[in-house]
Amino acid sequence: MQCLIQGNISGSIEQSDEGLSDPFVSSLVSALPSNYRLELQKTLKSIRRNKATHVALQFPEGLLLFACTIADILQRLTGVLVSILADVAYGACCVDDFTARALSADFLVHYGHSCLVPIDVTAGVRTLYVFVDIQIDVGHFVDTLQTNFEHGKRLSLLGTVQFLSALQVAVKHLSDRFHVSAPQQLPLSPGEVLGCTSPFLGKAADTDAIIFLGDGRFHLESVMISNPDVPAYRYDPFMKTLFRESYEHEAMLAARTAAVHQAAKATRWGLIQGTLGRQGSPNVFKYLEEQLEAKGLDFVTVLMSEIFPQKLALFPDIEVWVQVACPRLSIDWGSAFEKPLLTPYEAAVALEVVSWQTPYPMDFYSIRPLGPWAPRHPQHQPQQTKHSRDTRGCSARSEIPLTPQTDSSPSSTQPCSLIPSCSKGSSSSAL
Repeated sequence: MQCLIQGNISGSIEQSDEGLSDPFVSSLVSALPSNYRLELQKTLKSIRRNKATHVALQFPEGLLLFACTIADILQRLTGVLVSILADVAYGACCVDDFTARALSADFLVHYGHSCLVPIDVTAGVRTLYVFVDIQIDVGHFVDTLQTNFEHGKRLSLLGTVQFLSALQVAVKHLSDRFHVSAPQQLPLSPGEVLGCTSPFLGKAADTDAIIFLGDGRFHLESVMISNPDVPAYRYDPFMKTLFRESYEHEAMLAARTAAVHQAAKATRWGLIQGTLGRQGSPNVFKYLEEQLEAKGLDFVTVLMSEIFPQKLALFPDIEVWVQVACPRLSIDWGSAFEKPLLTPYEAAVALEVVSWQTPYPMDFYSIRPLGPWAPRHPQHQPQQTKHSRDTRGCSARSEIPLTPQTDSSPSSTQPCSLIPSCSKGSSSSAL
C-alpha cells in the first residue's frame, strides 16, 4: 500500500524565492534529513516580515546536531545575528523566551514541539514554532496494523507532534477496516500526547487497543498511566516494528502513595519553582503556597532550572519537596531522591485537598484538569474565553477532526481508537 503525506516535507525541497536555491545554501540544505519538515522557507519569511535583527534558535536534544547548519542558512540568507540556545529543551513547556530576551533576541524559533505556550504570552519576543513533521512509510504502518489486528477492532491512535500528519493519513486508510479515532486532550491537537498530558479513554471496554506512533516510550507511558486497563502498542516508524508495551502500574502507584503518606506527616516542606523555560507555573506555585499556609506548615521556596538529588540533599532540614516543573520527574525518578519529591497533584492529596484519584491523572496541561494544581485550571485563567491555543506563530499543519475532545476526568467515557505494528515494554516485545 502507498500512503502519501501531502505538502512539502523535506528541508531540501523548500526552495522558492527565499534564496534557498543559492548553490552554497543548497549544499547546506542537502546535509539536513530530507524527510524532516524544517520549514526553512516559512522561517525566512517570518524573520523578514518581522524585521528581526537577532534570532534565537531552540532545539530538543535530538535535533541539536542540525542547529549549526540551520543557523548558517538563516544567517547567510537574512544577514541577522543567529544564536543557538544550548540549554536542554525537554518538551513544549521549555520554550525559553526569557533567555532569548536576555540575549536581546527579538525573534525565537522553537523546534520540535507544539504551541503549548501561546505566542501572545511570550516575553516580548516574537515566537515561531516549527513542529518538524517527519515523513514516514505510512503504508507500512497501515499494513502492519491490518496484519496484527482483527477487523472491526476499536483502536485509539496517538503520537507525538512530529508524526501527527502521518497519523491523520493512517486514520483515513484504516477507517474502512477498524473503528479508529485520534483522542484529543485540549489544548493539544487530535492524537497528540505529552509526557504529562494525555487523554483518558473511558472504560477499558470502549477501546480494544492504544496504538502509539513514535520512536520512544516516554510519551506513551503517559497514556498507559492514565489508561491502565487498555492494551498498548507502539509502532516505531524508524525500525518499522510494532511493539506490545507494558507498564509497571503497581510498582509506580506503590511508590507514589508511599511518598504521599510520608509527606502527610511532614512539618517542614520545600516548594520548588522550575525555571527551565516555561516549566514552572506561578499560579500553581502560589496555589501550593496558600495550601501550605492554610495548614500552618513551615516551608521554604527554591528556584531551580533542573532538579537533581544532589542539589536537594543540600537542604537536610526539608522533610518533603514539591516541584512545580515536570510531573514525570517525580513519577519516574522520585525514588532517586532522599526525601519525597511530590507533584502538585500529589501535594494536594498529602494536604488533604483532594482524595487519591484512580486512574492516576495525567492532565497537567489540560484545559479541564481535576484541580487547581494544574496550570490551566479555570481558577488560574479568569479571563479565558476560548479553549484553543493562539497558534498564529505555529507551523501550519492540516488537521482533520478525528474525534471530539475528551475530558480528563475518569468519569468521562469518550471511546477512542486508532493504529498497529508490534513490540513490549516497562518492557517491550516485538510482534
